[in-house]
Amino acid sequence: MAKHYVLDTNVLLHSPHALFAFSEHTVVIPEVVLEELDKFKAEATERGANSRQVSRMIDAFRVTGNLLDGVKLNELGGILKIEANHLDIPIPIHWDRKKADNRILQVCKGLVENGQPTVLVSRDTNLRVKSTILTIQAEDFNNDRVPAIEQQYTGRLEAYAASDVINEFHRDDQNSISPECIKIYDTASHTMSNPVLVPNQFLLLRSPDNSRHTALGRFDGKHIVHLKYRSRNPFGVNPRNVGQIFMQECLMTSPEEAPLVIIKGPAGTAKTFYSLAVGLYHNLDCRPRQYHHILICRPNIPMDEEIGFLPGSESEKISPYMRGIRDNLFTLMSGPAAADSKEVAQIEDTVQMLFDKRIIQAEALAYQRGRSLQKYWMILDEMQNSTPKQAKGVITRPGLGTKIILLGDPAQIDHPYLDSQTNGLVYASEKMLGSSLCYQVTLTHDECERSPLAAEAALRM
Repeated sequence: MAKHYVLDTNVLLHSPHALFAFSEHTVVIPEVVLEELDKFKAEATERGANSRQVSRMIDAFRVTGNLLDGVKLNELGGILKIEANHLDIPIPIHWDRKKADNRILQVCKGLVENGQPTVLVSRDTNLRVKSTILTIQAEDFNNDRVPAIEQQYTGRLEAYAASDVINEFHRDDQNSISPECIKIYDTASHTMSNPVLVPNQFLLLRSPDNSRHTALGRFDGKHIVHLKYRSRNPFGVNPRNVGQIFMQECLMTSPEEAPLVIIKGPAGTAKTFYSLAVGLYHNLDCRPRQYHHILICRPNIPMDEEIGFLPGSESEKISPYMRGIRDNLFTLMSGPAAADSKEVAQIEDTVQMLFDKRIIQAEALAYQRGRSLQKYWMILDEMQNSTPKQAKGVITRPGLGTKIILLGDPAQIDHPYLDSQTNGLVYASEKMLGSSLCYQVTLTHDECERSPLAAEAALRM
């Protein structure tokens, strides 16, 4: 049965194409939503761009018929309708009738009272809660929502293989293992079965006879093959655990094979540190250089309250957001330890030189639209604070020879309108699952190498 889906403003600001996500149903836009969209259209932000895009789309439908009566939305029978009625529908007396959210609830209640099956679609948790007071069905916009964290793709799998299979695999670097030779344990049925592998998925294989008899490999789409870069130490950095071995393989693989790398994991697992180390290795240690520049971007979402307007150039404005990058560069340049203040000053000068000579470039994520990047090592840090649209925008920027690395922790989100299932990092991870051009790995809490306290806090808090 066809339903009426009433869209809140925040749904359209988040995803303009939400208009087309309801198939044969009627999409209802309360007139107050148009007024709210109008408030944002002048903003030079993604929200402003989405507001203008929605307005243009609705205007295009306006010329096809009367929006108050409803116009054809798609070939499935969907209808788009602007709703300006139901002004006298009663709501609790203490609710402010001038508030946009309450006006949207009035529209929903009016449609219900007219016998129309109605669903309010809103990303506002409180509005959905208030809808229950009026017995209105409400739901979040789930079109770009990915599975919960524990069900998301990790890019790695622990499985079992017979000892003789592992021994034969280790005998020669050219040897491979057939997927039919490995098993996983199903905790629900308590049986062993063959796993469904994803191209570029990493595997830790254990012998059922001896858990310490292991092998590491990658599924290339047909067979499980050896890791090519396990024995490397880019820029003097050695992997300390299995997750970092997999991460090193992702980063060291050429941009022709793996132009996109997605690395997820809790704080302290060396995601940014390792990405910088491999980038510096390719730029400073390798000749000829494989990449012309190291470009670092991140969403400008602060962890605490805004500190106000920052004067200066673009690089000066985003400098506070790059302090974590400088900390990692200092560690990479200092070696085991800096003994005295003179050595510390020299290392800080070296780090600054990397920026002054534009070996490393720091830019705002918002200014990457429209670019075509050739031979860049592009690190996109803290991408759990980006939107799906931003993630798509930057992943479509690279030209030939560019490698893009998306980093982040889905459990540490500072963006007020995103969560662990709707942010750009996990959206890109799930949408690129299975692509031969994308390598992914998720590091675990027990692979935190920053400090024992960082590992304990990431697990407990």
